[in-house]
Amino acid sequence: MERLAEMMTFAKVVETKSFSEAARVLQTSKSLVSKQISQLEAALGVRLLHRTTRSMSLTEIGAAYYEHCARIAQEIDAADATVTQLQAVPRGTLRLTSTVVFATMHLAPAIQEFLRRYPQVEIELEASDRVVDLVEEGYDLAIRISDNPAPNMVARKIAPVRWVTCAAPAYLEQHGTPRTPQDLSKHNCLLYHGLPAGKGHWRYRVGGKEVLPELSGNCRVNNSEVLLNMARGGMGIIVFPTYMIGPDLQSGRLREILADFAAFPDMSLYAMYAPNRYLQPKVRAFIDFLLEYVGPEPAWEKGLPESRSRGG
Repeated sequence: MERLAEMMTFAKVVETKSFSEAARVLQTSKSLVSKQISQLEAALGVRLLHRTTRSMSLTEIGAAYYEHCARIAQEIDAADATVTQLQAVPRGTLRLTSTVVFATMHLAPAIQEFLRRYPQVEIELEASDRVVDLVEEGYDLAIRISDNPAPNMVARKIAPVRWVTCAAPAYLEQHGTPRTPQDLSKHNCLLYHGLPAGKGHWRYRVGGKEVLPELSGNCRVNNSEVLLNMARGGMGIIVFPTYMIGPDLQSGRLREILADFAAFPDMSLYAMYAPNRYLQPKVRAFIDFLLEYVGPEPAWEKGLPESRSRGG
């Protein structure tokens, strides 16, 4: 491998039949070309070229050696062409990770459309709520919802994530509608399993200050879809992101409450990837596609009023 540069120079000299022409093609000097050929012959201990002031020809050993050098040069050109092609056209396997709910509700149809647009790409998706180590586990991209993206990752914001307090109309008709976050203490709040009743799980802004109301509820579940179905059935109140409950709010199956109080910290949907010098075309294409697919107003937000307490 240490003689590769000399081998490529030798092949170019043979192809152009001239030291001067080889130097022009290689964008170097004639003296350097001559030096490289001499170094190669010295390293091999043979003469590769017969050289006079008027002519140049291959020795028998030189002719045999050139065949190998020419094949190597062709392989290098083919490798360079492959890299150029891969950089120009998205292709290959794109390994993604996303939360189960977002993958089910939004990523699956997006992937279907993306693959129609880029047929040379294959997608391997892990739909999991665990935090995947992109570098250690070899993933190209993570679709995550966060208020504080990891500083060691590049995070492209796809869309804001808005949390809404809501309940089924049947629940509100039976139990009344809370007017302030503090009123939640008098209602049945559907909570995640592992979170004890009390303060600290639902956060609101009231008059520019953060309020953690007292919560109580008769059911705790470790699955968001189960909680959502319970809320739809009129069992109690939930705080969910609009990307999960947008269709329910749009249809009236769930009704937003406490709209004057922003729930939870502002969060966003991000496409996150390891900071590499070169972003592969398949990764860049998917991020650009997702930005286009979600758009400036996500489908799950259409027709919904924004929280009136965004400014505190």
